[in-house]
Amino acid sequence: MNQKIYKIILFGIVYWVLGAISPFAQIKLPKLISDGMVLQRNTETRIWGWASPSEDIKVHFLDKEYYTQADKDGQWELMLSYLNPGGPYQMTLMASDTVVIKNILIGDVWVCSGQSNMDLTMQRVGPLYPEEMAGANNSYIRYFYVPQKYNFQEPQKDVEQGNWIEVNPDHIQNFSATAYFFAKHLYSKYKIPIGLLKSSLGGSPAQAWLSEDALKKFPEYHQEFKEYQNQEFVDSIIHSDQQRSKKWYSELNQKDLGLKGDSLNWKSPYFDDSEWDEMEIPGYWGDGKLGEVNGGIWFRKEIDIPTSFLEKDVMLLLGRIVDADSVFINGKFVGTTGYQYPPRRYKIPKGILKEGKNTIVVRVISNIGKGGFIVDKPYELVCEDEKIDVKGEWKYKLGAKMDALQPQTFVRWKPGGLYNAMISPLIPYTIKGAIWYQGEANTDHPQDYQALMSALIKDWRTHWFQGEFPFLFVQLANYMEAKDKPESSNWAMLRDQQLKTLEVPNTGMAVIIDSGEWNDIHPLNKKTVGDRLGLAAQKIAYGDKDVVYSGPIYKSMKIKKNKVILSFTNTGSGLKVQGDVELKEFAIAGKDKQFIWAKAEIKGDKVIVWSDKVSEPVAVRYAWADNPDQANLYNQEGLPASPFRTDNWEK
Repeated sequence: MNQKIYKIILFGIVYWVLGAISPFAQIKLPKLISDGMVLQRNTETRIWGWASPSEDIKVHFLDKEYYTQADKDGQWELMLSYLNPGGPYQMTLMASDTVVIKNILIGDVWVCSGQSNMDLTMQRVGPLYPEEMAGANNSYIRYFYVPQKYNFQEPQKDVEQGNWIEVNPDHIQNFSATAYFFAKHLYSKYKIPIGLLKSSLGGSPAQAWLSEDALKKFPEYHQEFKEYQNQEFVDSIIHSDQQRSKKWYSELNQKDLGLKGDSLNWKSPYFDDSEWDEMEIPGYWGDGKLGEVNGGIWFRKEIDIPTSFLEKDVMLLLGRIVDADSVFINGKFVGTTGYQYPPRRYKIPKGILKEGKNTIVVRVISNIGKGGFIVDKPYELVCEDEKIDVKGEWKYKLGAKMDALQPQTFVRWKPGGLYNAMISPLIPYTIKGAIWYQGEANTDHPQDYQALMSALIKDWRTHWFQGEFPFLFVQLANYMEAKDKPESSNWAMLRDQQLKTLEVPNTGMAVIIDSGEWNDIHPLNKKTVGDRLGLAAQKIAYGDKDVVYSGPIYKSMKIKKNKVILSFTNTGSGLKVQGDVELKEFAIAGKDKQFIWAKAEIKGDKVIVWSDKVSEPVAVRYAWADNPDQANLYNQEGLPASPFRTDNWEK
C-alpha cells in the first residue's frame, strides 16, 4: 500500500477513535436549545453548546451564517444578531456533524421563579377556569419546565431533561397558572411570541435561589451552604429522615385497628359503626371529644345516591384535609392524597356507586399538629349540574394514636442549592426579564427579606450579563383568619419588606391582598396575579407610559393636629373606596405606639386618618395584618393599594 495513502487511512482511524471516545465529538446542545424554543428578540441572542476541542462551528439561521470555534474544553457560543419577532423558523448547526432545530419562535422570554404559588398548575386551578382549560390553544405561548433539583457542589451547566411545549388543551394542565395568565396577558396586548422558563419549587425560601457569591453577604446562610457541600452529611440527613418516616408509618399501619381483618375492616360498607362517636365535618377533631391527637383517624358517612348519578362521571370533593387521606366508597378505593395542601378531588369510577345507601369512608393520617377537615371548602358529590352535600355529622373513631412525627429536614430548600441546579443552567439563555412569586417561606424571619431579595435581583442580573433586566414580583396575598383588632403580623412585615424592594431599579410589584383565601396558602385565583404582573410588565419592560400598572403606594405623611394626611403615588385616575361607603383597615397610634382602628376618608388625592381617642398621632398603618380582608383603598383603575406603615418600629 502506498505509504501516503496508509498514513491518511491511519489518521482517519485515529480521528474516528478519538472522536468516538470524546464526550464532545459531535455538537451537543443544552436542553434549552431545542425544537420549539423561543429566542429573545431585539437584542444579541446567545446560542451555545459543546463540541470537540477547537472544532469549527457554523450556524445557519434566517439566511445568515454565524461562525465560532470551540475552546480547548469543547465549549462554544455565538451571538445572533438582533432578531425580529416571528416564526416558526429552522436553525442548522454544522461541525463534524449537523444538527437541525425546528419550530423556533422569536419573541420575549421570561424566567418564572419562586415557590409553590408559581408552581401551582392550571390543572390545580382548573375549576375556576373551565373554559380556559378546554379552549387554550396558542402555539405562540411556550413553556419549558426546569426539573426540580438542587446541587450544593457547583453551578450546573445544563438541566437533566426538558423540552419546549405549546399551549393547547393537551398540555395546558401542566403550565404554571400564574405564568400562563401572565403570558396570555402579554400576548393579547403585543401579539409577540412568549417563552416561559418555569424554574420554581414549593416551599423554597429566597436564600435557596442565591449563588454562593451572593450568600457571602449573609454569614449564617453561607455557613449553612458550606455545611451542605459535605455530601456525606447530606446523605446522612436524608437517610435519617427516610428511616424515621418509614418507621413511623410502619408502626401506624401495624397499630391501626381500622386495618385489621379482611372483609370487615373499617372501610367495609358492612362494618357496624353504631358505637362510634360523631363529629361535624368540616372541622378539627382537636376541638371535640377526641382532643388533639396524631395518628390514624377514620370517618364514615352514609349517603343516598339517585339513579341519575349511576351512569355519569361523578366527582367527590372533600375540601382540604390535614394531613393525608385515603378514600373508599362502598369498600372500593377511589383516591388518596399524601399531604395537606392539594384540594381533594376524586373521580369515582363507574360501577362503584349504587342507587340508595352508599358508604363513604375516609382514613385520615395526621402526623403533626392539628388534624382535620379545612372549613369553608366544598364537601360534596358532583354529577354534572347535580350536587349532594356531604357536610354534616360523620361517624369517627381513632384507629391508632401516635406521637407526632418529627419534621424532615428539607435539604432541597437549603441556601444556594436551587441556584446551582435550577438557575445557573438558564443563565446563558437570553431573556426579557423575570417574574417572581415567593415569600411565604420567609415569613418566620421577615426582617431580612428586603436584603435577601435585593441581593437576589442583583445576583441574577450580575450573572446574566444583561444589565438591569425587568424583575417583577408578587406581594403576599391575604391569608389566615382575620383579626378584630390591630396587632403585629409577620405576613404584614414581609409585605412591607417586599414594598421596600421596589427601591431596586427596574422592579415592579403586583399587589394581591384582595385575591387570597383565608384558609388556603395556595389561592386559586391566579388570573388576577398574572394580569397584574402583566400590567407591571407593560409599564416596566415594554415602556407603556399610559398604563396604570399599580394601585396606590404610600409616599409620605403630614400631621395636622389630631389628623394624619397621607400622600400616594400610583393614584391613576384618582383614589376610591372599593365596594363600601368608608375606608377600612386603617390603624393609628400615638406616642405610646399602641395601634387602634381609625377613621379614614379620601380628600382629593390624599387620605385623611384620625381617631377621637388619639389626640397626638405619630403613625398610621394600613392593611397591617395576616389577612386584611376589609382593605378597600383602590385607585379608579381597580387596583388595590399596597399595605404600608409610616413607622419603622420593630413590631
